[in-house]
Amino acid sequence: MEKFVINGGKELHGTVNISGAKNAAVAIIPAAILCNDICVIENIPSSISDVVMMMRMLESIGAKVCLRNKSTIEIDSRTINSDCVSYEYTKHLRASYYLLGALLGRYSHARVAMPGGCDLGVRPIDQHIKGFEALGADVRIEENAIVEAKAPELRGGPVYLDVVSVGATINIMLAAVRAKGLTVIENAAKEPHIVDLANFLNTMGADIRGAGTDTIKIRGVESLHGCQYSIIPDQIEAGTYMLAAAATNGDVIINNVIPKHLESISTKLLECGVKVEEYDECIRVCGNDRIMRCNIKTMPHPGFPTDMQPQMAVLLSVAKGTSIISEGIWENRYRYVEQLLRMGASIKVDGKLAVIEGVDYLKGAPVRADDLRAGAAMIIAGLMAHGTTEIEDILHIDRGYEYVVEKLTGLGADIKRIDVPEPTGIRSAG
Repeated sequence: MEKFVINGGKELHGTVNISGAKNAAVAIIPAAILCNDICVIENIPSSISDVVMMMRMLESIGAKVCLRNKSTIEIDSRTINSDCVSYEYTKHLRASYYLLGALLGRYSHARVAMPGGCDLGVRPIDQHIKGFEALGADVRIEENAIVEAKAPELRGGPVYLDVVSVGATINIMLAAVRAKGLTVIENAAKEPHIVDLANFLNTMGADIRGAGTDTIKIRGVESLHGCQYSIIPDQIEAGTYMLAAAATNGDVIINNVIPKHLESISTKLLECGVKVEEYDECIRVCGNDRIMRCNIKTMPHPGFPTDMQPQMAVLLSVAKGTSIISEGIWENRYRYVEQLLRMGASIKVDGKLAVIEGVDYLKGAPVRADDLRAGAAMIIAGLMAHGTTEIEDILHIDRGYEYVVEKLTGLGADIKRIDVPEPTGIRSAG
């Protein structure tokens, strides 16, 4: 067991390099098994636990996965000998369900246990199943929570998603690339990592058009080949460091980013009075000791991302005036509020709305990371707070942020990762 200890009140200054996108990596790694060949994937955040677990899942079905260096992996899918992934692996991350689409796309058969991951409320896979069935697959959920999908032959067809779903869009793309005929996904998600996945698959020989719009057309091909590919920078990691710079009244250059992916975040920071300068592959954020209030509504891309909502709430907790956040994606996104209240924030939650009355400052306190992005919010809160903050349950943070202690220390933060002794049993007297 480990925790973070942060001595707050230090402005962040300097330059930080952003790692490859976690959300792209956990889709592209399973996509590599669609070919019977070798893929080399660069700019992989190979030390974060979600990516490590996805690589282990590929190894569990027989693929050979090796690390060429800390950011490049090689996947050889010629040795795959199973189409079943057990709950031992899938319980660790939501993205494990991408192996359903990938295995179905390659073998027309897949058995994958229901996924785990952060508890953000009910996240059904009905849209995934609808898409698989539109391609001719028969899908059933067994009593032991194994999802089985099989088809004599996958055939392209029209798929209309009832709700915009990133996961369903990706899974249908994976299943459709080798299906016979044309698949058209309407009301598709438009996130940057969906475009990245499409680019990766096209580099392997797929025929995908329209990624990044609400209509994606996939014309099935007979086979795919190996390739070398570099994934995009992590939009949410970059946004988190932007918020950390603003919250500490710092001056930080964030390297290896695509500024267009950060526009919704930059716009809200500018509204708060923070200075944001965009360059070709970097962005500079200069804080302001007088943060102004603003309202946020999370929406599918290109709207403000739900994965940045907790971090933004921390900044608004010390803004001048009253801010309102409307969560448009997940119903269980405000669990972190209890932790911010311990630090002196003034926040009231009513359903999917949070009303934030800005306070003068936050106070260091013992808190926990309830999920991945809540954990990132706790780090920002600790960096800006007066006094010492201890964050427990940091395994959630390690699921999505690579070298976070080293990167923040390089910017002047006082943050340490320390071991927490395992609790020991108390021997009764007598």
